[in-house]
Amino acid sequence: MLVHSQPMGSTTKCSRSFMAAGPPVLSCRRGKMASANAYKLRCSIPGHEMDVRGLASAVFPDGAFVSVSRDRTGRVWVPNSSPDNGFTEMHSLSGHSNFVSCVCIITPSETYPRGLIATGGNDNNICVFTLDQSQPLFTLTGHKSTVCTLSSGKFGTLLSGSWDTTAKVWLNEKCMMTLQGHTAAVWAVVILPEQGLMLSGSADKTIKLWKAGRCEKTYEGHEDCVRGLAVISNTEFFSCSNDTSIRRWLVTGECVQVYYSHTNYIYSLAVFPNSQDFISTGEDRTLRIWRQGECTQTIRLPAQSVWCCCVLPNGDIAIGASDGIIRVFTPVEDRMASPEDLQAFEDELSKTTIDPKTGDLGDIKIEDLPGREHLNEPGNRDGQTRLIKDGQKVEAYQWSVSDDRWMKIGDVVGGSNQQTSKSVVYEGKEYDYVFTIDVNEGGPSMKLPYNLSEDPWLTAHNFLQKNDLSPMFLDQVANFIIENTKGHVVGPAPPAGGDPFTGGARYIPGASDDRPGFGGDPFTGSGRYIPGSGPTPSAPAGVADPFTGGGAYSSAAFRQTATNIYFPKTDGVTFEQANSSQIMAKIKELNGDAPQEHRLTEELLESLERLLVSVSEPNSSKSPPTIQEINLLWKAAHWPEEIVFPVLDIMRLAVRHPQVNESLCGESEGVQLCNHLLSLMRPEGRPANQMLALRTLCNCFGGRHGRALLMAQRETVLSRAADLTGVCNKNIHIALATLVLNYAGCLHSQPDLEAKAQCLSVASRALETVQDKEAVFRLLVALGTTVASDQTAQDLARSLGVNSQISKYSAVSDPSKVAECCKLVLKELQ
Repeated sequence: MLVHSQPMGSTTKCSRSFMAAGPPVLSCRRGKMASANAYKLRCSIPGHEMDVRGLASAVFPDGAFVSVSRDRTGRVWVPNSSPDNGFTEMHSLSGHSNFVSCVCIITPSETYPRGLIATGGNDNNICVFTLDQSQPLFTLTGHKSTVCTLSSGKFGTLLSGSWDTTAKVWLNEKCMMTLQGHTAAVWAVVILPEQGLMLSGSADKTIKLWKAGRCEKTYEGHEDCVRGLAVISNTEFFSCSNDTSIRRWLVTGECVQVYYSHTNYIYSLAVFPNSQDFISTGEDRTLRIWRQGECTQTIRLPAQSVWCCCVLPNGDIAIGASDGIIRVFTPVEDRMASPEDLQAFEDELSKTTIDPKTGDLGDIKIEDLPGREHLNEPGNRDGQTRLIKDGQKVEAYQWSVSDDRWMKIGDVVGGSNQQTSKSVVYEGKEYDYVFTIDVNEGGPSMKLPYNLSEDPWLTAHNFLQKNDLSPMFLDQVANFIIENTKGHVVGPAPPAGGDPFTGGARYIPGASDDRPGFGGDPFTGSGRYIPGSGPTPSAPAGVADPFTGGGAYSSAAFRQTATNIYFPKTDGVTFEQANSSQIMAKIKELNGDAPQEHRLTEELLESLERLLVSVSEPNSSKSPPTIQEINLLWKAAHWPEEIVFPVLDIMRLAVRHPQVNESLCGESEGVQLCNHLLSLMRPEGRPANQMLALRTLCNCFGGRHGRALLMAQRETVLSRAADLTGVCNKNIHIALATLVLNYAGCLHSQPDLEAKAQCLSVASRALETVQDKEAVFRLLVALGTTVASDQTAQDLARSLGVNSQISKYSAVSDPSKVAECCKLVLKELQ
């Protein structure tokens, strides 16, 4: 049975007349490759703790290579002389404060005859190492977001690409130029051997040719993000893309060939020394080997994402994947793994679970599939996939030309293997559905009970935890439940919900709105907390405003109506509550110990107290603050850092007042205010000052002049704020998340992609370390606000991997607003 709309596996050339309007598309050739050249496993290297994201062949020692990982390390591997033909870790490279995403070898020079190792990371930095040292020789700073690609050229030049949409050219420890022209993340860069030409590929679907800092040409043809580039010669190069295609280009601009074989995103390319044959890896779990324009071998891996690859000097291939394992494959029989290790690798592959919704296997109807006898017929190309049914199980096999047999590559979960009825009893309880899930070949089936009133994501999460399965399968299991219960109405659930921002006062639809406020200030613990200072936007009946708690809110109603009450959030979220008497008492206490030049007289203290009273309710009819009182506040804000925090609390309240906002945030004084607050936000500063400075910046968004000031200073403010993600303080994280959210709100209707990219980058960086659920929630709202109704921003977020980064929050049950908001963001990014 043919289950694919187009053949999988190897491809071949077709005549020019067949594709007269464009480059030749390579289609499948029915033939066998000589098995003597087939690659087989040499060894598996389980050295990293998380995804292996980059690989590069080293100049020295012979046969060595470097790997980098999300575990924040790089590692140098050298071949050992043991019978298993494996590799030994020479040493580990450290220096990045967040995950490492790319690596390259800088060309040897007289100073460094063995070359240097350059690594790029999510901390926006490039670390440069000598081959024999574990700490950086120096660090290159300048990018404003993740450095995701590196390439080296002659004379020690280094080219970097970043999520900040730019590429940078470095020489030694200096940035020589910044290449600006892409409108989305730069995922791939290469330097051509001659002519001083450079190439960059981007999530904006284009490739650009650069010379002397100028864009000389733009190549268009890919239909999705360009993920990899590889040089063939001075005049030709390859590109690969999320659109599942590989393209061969002439530097002059013509696309001369298009290669199809992958069935999902293609992440990396590497060219063999003959400059014609190449390899590719991608999200379809495969390494594919291309010779003379044909995909001659497909090697499947027991990992979903095969992120990177490199060709070693002896022709062996190293690949890195999402399971944290590096695998080396060889065509030379003497270097191949033992029969026992080869069988163990095949067994591991056969036990993987395959989701048919990835598009790799086509639509599956179990009743139409052939039985095991179908495997008696040989395949007609390497990598050909065949599905068979074994009872109620669906198994996937792949044809191996070199072994002349079908190899099992996993069990398919998602066919018609579920048992349903209106009442299915399982372990003494009744369920709407009881699904049968097969994970391990030969092992017992697992039962997944499910009621229509339940959250499929939470059910999937609990199933994985109960059966000790990898959380990597969360999306697959949840989507399987959703797909197989389509068309069924979810029954009513008990009303529940509260203010999604404070979590206070569980609210029942239809209840009176004159009940007590929605909980206390989550930061001070006192008084009613209303995060939004602007007018409350109207909300659909039965749904609360997530920032004020106004109106009835029910999580059950939310799931049924799919109403988005969370984003876009365009009015500023501010920090309102304070205890004025306690603030003044603290100021008077500290004033007594203040240096003589900073000490305030009783008269000045009374003036400061009048200011505090007048700004505590900025829209009241009380007398507005005078210019003398505002100047006094500005003077007091320069108290020594160890005692200034109560003055900052007054500043935080004061900037909400229209007159103070205009005076302190206007053209003449605004930059001074901004610089002073940023100086208090140094990572080595005092946490109380950091938190109150962040809150003050958030409250500046409450006025026209404050918004204009912060938008003008956005790049500097967000960069400094992002440095506080590493501070272990939940109140700082909440304030930081609120600042990002307010920027996202101001940018929502603006076509400023660079600014939105910075918001996405800072939010993504914060989510790497932030644990507090309230901060996570506000960051999710910021992401949703940034991408809502903006296709380009959505493409950028997808290219940054936001989907996979936030998917874990869809299973958070307390507070429920986190999961609900997360699912809405994921829906925007589908």
